[in-house]
Amino acid sequence: MQVQVNTNHSIEGREALERWAQAEVSQTLERFSHEITRVEVHLSDENSGKAGAADKRCLMEARLANHAPVAVTHHAPGIDEAFRGAEGKLKRALDSTLDRLKDHRDRDSIRKDAAALIQPE
Repeated sequence: MQVQVNTNHSIEGREALERWAQAEVSQTLERFSHEITRVEVHLSDENSGKAGAADKRCLMEARLANHAPVAVTHHAPGIDEAFRGAEGKLKRALDSTLDRLKDHRDRDSIRKDAAALIQPE
């Protein structure tokens, strides 16, 4: 699983922040690593230096093998809070999405059941 971190020009400490974010995402989503090809993290300050209630944004997108990507966004007063909020949302979204896909794969076809009910006379 590849983790790519992007920040806008108003985020300070980019290199350290990117290393930390990569490690956190890798650890948190480790159990999904066989299903995920890449996770993109986008950190931004939407007000660029102006104070705001929830002006920090973290968008995370998980690219799944052979499936549509899963994306979440979280706004918060700080980068850390925005990151952790998005990380939690992404983990729950992946749980839900991958559980649905697993349940779908484990079911028998309705056509198979219907064929068994119809008896030739």
